[in-house]
Amino acid sequence: KFSLEPGFYLLICFKDNGRGIPEKDIGKIFDPFFTTKDGGSGLGLFSAYSIAKNHGGTITVESQPGRGASFLVYLPAVTDNPIKGSDTKQSSITFGSGKILLMDDDETVRNMATRMLQTLGYEVSVASKGEEAFEMYKNAKKTNASYDAVILDLTIQGGKGGKQTLKELLAYDPEVRAIVSSGYSNDMVLSKYLEFGFKGSVPKPYRIQDLGRTLNSILKNAATES
Repeated sequence: KFSLEPGFYLLICFKDNGRGIPEKDIGKIFDPFFTTKDGGSGLGLFSAYSIAKNHGGTITVESQPGRGASFLVYLPAVTDNPIKGSDTKQSSITFGSGKILLMDDDETVRNMATRMLQTLGYEVSVASKGEEAFEMYKNAKKTNASYDAVILDLTIQGGKGGKQTLKELLAYDPEVRAIVSSGYSNDMVLSKYLEFGFKGSVPKPYRIQDLGRTLNSILKNAATES
């Protein structure tokens, strides 16, 4: 069972004839970090589901063991009529420039975010965990090639996450400009980021509008303060 706002939707169906999904797993396949694959991150279906939900749609699954699975993707259909109450400011893209360090343990997320940031006009370096991000930040500062901002994923599997990484970065450089990122929209760090030393927050899955607006605000404030 699921609910959608009244309106027209595009339905996309992905179907296979594989072994299907066991009943004990079918209620968990969209949960973050749940996976039955060796070496899997458990973020693929979670990311797809989050993207669909953030665009006013959803994803459902139908499966029987030994008879394959069907994934149904519902996305709002675009009409010729403008959406009442739409905020053009929210949909506009804010470009900028500068060096950004992005830390995320998921390669797909890193690649997607890198393309977005480059489209916005930024030079991007990436790290997969906190230890790597700290070393990259420190080395860049030593060579007078400091990062203008860092984007830190809150939860990292097998490494230091955003909160611990920022503590170390602040101890090394109190002027670091960090943005917290997470797919857990109800995490208090996203809403109370200033209390944890962050300058801004961006929820996942990323929207290019959110990235551009947040970076522009932080870097503009930094220029004013200097």
